[in-house]
Amino acid sequence: METQQHEGKSLPYIVVHPDGYQEGVRYPMIILLHGYGANMADLAGLAPAIHRTGYVYACPNAPVPVPIGAGVMGYGWGAIGEQRTPEEAQRIDEMLLAFFDEVMEQYSVSPGRVALGGFSQGGGVTMRLGLPRPDTFAGLFALSSGVGDMDEIRDRLPEQRTQPIFVAHGTEDPFLMDGRAQRSLALLEAEGYTPEHHEYVMAHEITPAVLADLTAWLQRVLPPLLLPSK
Repeated sequence: METQQHEGKSLPYIVVHPDGYQEGVRYPMIILLHGYGANMADLAGLAPAIHRTGYVYACPNAPVPVPIGAGVMGYGWGAIGEQRTPEEAQRIDEMLLAFFDEVMEQYSVSPGRVALGGFSQGGGVTMRLGLPRPDTFAGLFALSSGVGDMDEIRDRLPEQRTQPIFVAHGTEDPFLMDGRAQRSLALLEAEGYTPEHHEYVMAHEITPAVLADLTAWLQRVLPPLLLPSK
């Protein structure tokens, strides 16, 4: 698999090409949004574990610098919790929407041929932007995350609530010990969605078991491109 880094028009990003990548072939795409304090390389490493030949993977870098110690800088999709303002959320949403348009055009990906997902804060952003756009995103996945404030997007939700959703979290996750994962699941179900829910004995992480279940789900909702062998 080949990794390329791009400056992008709105956000820097990494693209991971599948093994045997052929220009001009229309691959389905998986977009991965990293968590708070990480960067665009953080989830790019999931690509080989998901599928080596059937998808193009795109991983944007969040725009807000987050100092994480010893002169090291991570990035976030805005402030956490009550510190986040509607203005900041709108600005970041606009940057991400422009990024989606850019990479989908770059790789000739049609609406409905993209899965959007993220880890931690990236999972919350996935739900905020993905739920109102079922025609664009064939499926959404949120790992070790919460939905956020459903009131922000309720009036933009589609009439048909059939979009496939995968949610996973750990029972030992210190960031979700307040029951946020369970409340998020209840919110989705109250709005008429039927998410596929997985719970694991783990902390704030992505384990091989999570990847195995996520990969199986992805291949159902967005089948990988299977090119004939040469």
